[in-house]
Amino acid sequence: MTCAALDAWMRERQAQVEAALEHRLPAARIAPQRLHEAMRYATLGGGKRVRPLLVYAAGELSGATSDSLDTAACAVELIHAYSLVHDDMPCMDDDVLRRGKPTVHVEFDEATALLVGDALQTLAFQLLSESGLVPDAARQLAMIEQLARASGSRGMAGGQAIDLAAVGRQISIEELEFMHLHKTGALIRASALLGALCGEVDGERLTALDRFGKAIGLLFQVVDDILDAEADTATLGKTAGKDAANNKPTYVSLLGASDARRLAADLRTQAHEALTIFGADARRLCELTDFIVDRSF
Repeated sequence: MTCAALDAWMRERQAQVEAALEHRLPAARIAPQRLHEAMRYATLGGGKRVRPLLVYAAGELSGATSDSLDTAACAVELIHAYSLVHDDMPCMDDDVLRRGKPTVHVEFDEATALLVGDALQTLAFQLLSESGLVPDAARQLAMIEQLARASGSRGMAGGQAIDLAAVGRQISIEELEFMHLHKTGALIRASALLGALCGEVDGERLTALDRFGKAIGLLFQVVDDILDAEADTATLGKTAGKDAANNKPTYVSLLGASDARRLAADLRTQAHEALTIFGADARRLCELTDFIVDRSF
């Protein structure tokens, strides 16, 4: 697939998940109107939708239906959106800008932002639990379990707790990797697995996708750290340099920019190698890996 063709595929899938989210989120006119308006504000019209793109690309490997992939893509994006709303609150990162617009607690208020995160999270699991998502009930339960594990104390929420505890401390590169395998990597890893589980995939290939997800999850964070250090606020759509200002450990602060770039290159290689079992069928996942790196390099 050429770069232009990848761009076209990404735009199609981004529009697809946007329409699916628009349909599945409660309308702003439905009571409680302010909460529903804020949920839509937090979720619609922004972001690169990397996690849904991984769902769709992995689903192409397993012959999944478009409807099931839409649901899984919405579920992971709702979890991601909720995490951003809560991360931006004054009790967490206290940020005022997200996706190029005021954060939810700034645009609405802190109490509404807290409820928005709660409501988006529960909606994600409501969608995954709806009857008929996939023909096999055991597989559907496995999908719910996968997202729950990736979102909870052994995944994203736990990683955020570790991150908060690490502020102002000297930590090792191993500790930083452990933190980001949970905070960022767990949901990215789950996105690829959920896409595959929407269709039919054997255990060997699911294991390969899990290795891919682990590599790309860390890769995303390494690149994010580089961007935070080197890009400007207009490019990022969020406050640049916030990690350094808050004395947070990052791959750049621990390794330096050059070694962080080398680590990103190594993780890209690991991600590609994990997909060799799929041959040319994995080209979209391979190109999404390259897209994650090339957004900064």
